[in-house]
Amino acid sequence: MNREPTVLDFVKSLLRGKPLAIPELQESLEVSQPFAEQPQELPVEVGKKTVPEEPPEVLASGVIFPWRGFLALGIALAAQITLTPSPDRAWIPGVILYLCAAGVLVWSVFKGEWLLAELPATEERPEDYRVQSRWLYIGLPLALAAFMLMGGNRFTGLNVFLWVLAILFIVLAFWQGDLPFRGWWRWLKERLRLPWKFSLTTWTLLVIACIGLVIFFRTYRMTQVPPEMVSDHAEKLLDIWDVLHGQTSIFFPRNTGREAIQMYLTAGIIQLLHTGYTFLSLKIGTILVGLLTLPYIYLLGKELANRRVGLFALLFAGIGYWPNVISRVGLRFPLYPMFVAPTLYYLIRGLRTSNRNDFILAGLALGIGLHGYTPIRILPILVLITVGLFLLHPQAKGKRLQVISGLLVLALISLIVFLPLLRFALEFPTLFDFRAFSRLGITESVLPGPGLLIFLKNLWNASIMYFWSDGNIWVHSVTGSPALDIISAALYFSGVVLLLIRYIRKRTWQDLVILISVPVLMFPSILSLAFPAENPALNRAGGAIVPVFLIIAMALDGFMSGVEQRIPSKTGSAFAWGIALILIFFSALGNYDLVFNQYQRAYELSSWNTSEMGSLIRDFGEMYGGTNNAYVVPYPYWVDTRLVGMNAGDPTRDYAIPPDLIASTLNLPQPKMFLVKTEDKADLSLLRQLFPQGTVSNYASKVGKDFYIYMVPAASSSPGDNLAPGVIPLP
Repeated sequence: MNREPTVLDFVKSLLRGKPLAIPELQESLEVSQPFAEQPQELPVEVGKKTVPEEPPEVLASGVIFPWRGFLALGIALAAQITLTPSPDRAWIPGVILYLCAAGVLVWSVFKGEWLLAELPATEERPEDYRVQSRWLYIGLPLALAAFMLMGGNRFTGLNVFLWVLAILFIVLAFWQGDLPFRGWWRWLKERLRLPWKFSLTTWTLLVIACIGLVIFFRTYRMTQVPPEMVSDHAEKLLDIWDVLHGQTSIFFPRNTGREAIQMYLTAGIIQLLHTGYTFLSLKIGTILVGLLTLPYIYLLGKELANRRVGLFALLFAGIGYWPNVISRVGLRFPLYPMFVAPTLYYLIRGLRTSNRNDFILAGLALGIGLHGYTPIRILPILVLITVGLFLLHPQAKGKRLQVISGLLVLALISLIVFLPLLRFALEFPTLFDFRAFSRLGITESVLPGPGLLIFLKNLWNASIMYFWSDGNIWVHSVTGSPALDIISAALYFSGVVLLLIRYIRKRTWQDLVILISVPVLMFPSILSLAFPAENPALNRAGGAIVPVFLIIAMALDGFMSGVEQRIPSKTGSAFAWGIALILIFFSALGNYDLVFNQYQRAYELSSWNTSEMGSLIRDFGEMYGGTNNAYVVPYPYWVDTRLVGMNAGDPTRDYAIPPDLIASTLNLPQPKMFLVKTEDKADLSLLRQLFPQGTVSNYASKVGKDFYIYMVPAASSSPGDNLAPGVIPLP
């Protein structure tokens, strides 16, 4: 039986040196089924004659190789490679190459070689404006009672109980149709019915592989990357100590103020896993938060395109250096994208389907998120922008009243969930606003220049952080490096161009929302007008993770769709997936190096080795029956002595002893240990004067940050006895 030669046959013939004959153009076009529906291009008039335009490149069996798409992607990758940090890095070659990539990309789009997935159709749903008033009459008084009882910045059993009941009843008042838990219960019962069938499809295996890779990237070397705590971690652990000892605050004012979710989450982890007041306890919570963000990124990708886009978005966000690092560092940073993702998902789906229940769920996500991390206060503005953009587009025709009704429901639900913080904000407005206003130059510092110019410069620096530099904050970034790896950056640039083209051609409101959401969600970083050196900041721009990785996934899916359409049959699909897997492989390698090599090394060089000091003090306590006589002599810009205590297992003790109090320990008969910075010659001399029987030794740090140990023995001990491993006696 005869068959048409495939692309693989053609490639093999080239390798054998006997290329297959290329069929005539007309004949090829006749058998090219995937393009049969495309209109033929009109002839071009030349004088009095007409000649057809130059035909597309045809390989065999109607295959048109999408070389423009490959060329656009290749140029974009080359552009990002030129922007990779190096001593002689220059921006001009990268800009020129990216402009060329944009031009070729536009060409490839108009030739059908790079195809974004179709947006789902808008659904018409008749709105039932009725409200179950009986639940509303119960819920609103309960909300008022909870609000009145939340004074003094305290959660109590009573006010929390009333608050939760108020949320429940107000949700019931507006909910349409079956309650969600009933549907979930029916779904679970159906799945549990026997006989239970289990099958592994190719797609299932692919999803399992992606999840496994993401979990590896997010949990591998959890205790070592990053290795040390900083002062912010000390503040968090002290707040968590307060929670577990009965101080159940709504807002934690220590260190300019913190919202509550991380404190209660970590307190629960400590109670459940018995991990103590440690860096590990903080990391477990934030890594879990980062992982819980990914399913909603998948759902949002599926809502805006298809399941392949959702899976790619989950995968690239899961292995990406930026979201990985802000999850690993053990601070509140991943709480920002965690609640941006479900809020945007339910809001965009609600606008498309006119389903009031989606607006309710968006309101719940927004309200809870406001208890997480301060930069998420920009999210209500994005919600308003999203709804406004929808109302301005033709897709809103006949639905505007429904949308406004849904927005009001969303606002009410989020307000009820926000009630505890609202009470605190009214009671202590300065504490609530201080952190945000200090960056705007309103409370802490004046602007270093004209505000508009600083804003525009910050906006530019934040916009190019994906390609050039992610800022100067070493705690959560590889300073001076792009926020995205080479593959992701090239796909992100391509995705932005693709969305712009489609919006210009089709006026699709979803494309404009995704594009605008990137800078809006970065505003908490951009608006650092009083401290422009803090912009860009990966933590304050963390909400942009959601749209950025959606754009990356849409670009890769569009590239694959172009290949699959131009190279028909299973060969094209296999070829497209092969290219995608190669890109994912190199993206994974790049992100692995950024997180586990570059970030790890930079963090070690920038942080202080308080874990080594804490371990040494813990050994001292085991040897001498207690750590009461172990001290750290403070020195400017050295260790946070509270962290030494936390690493020693004593979370509330500050081991600092000011030099003027060292003499007060003369009458203590027990052995004493003083940790001294190597540059602190004055205090070392003071110790020798006060304790001439003492012995000074050098602790050889594993990270090159040595310090002195001054051991003062008890009366019956000999100087230098029982020195810990790594301690080198000095003459």
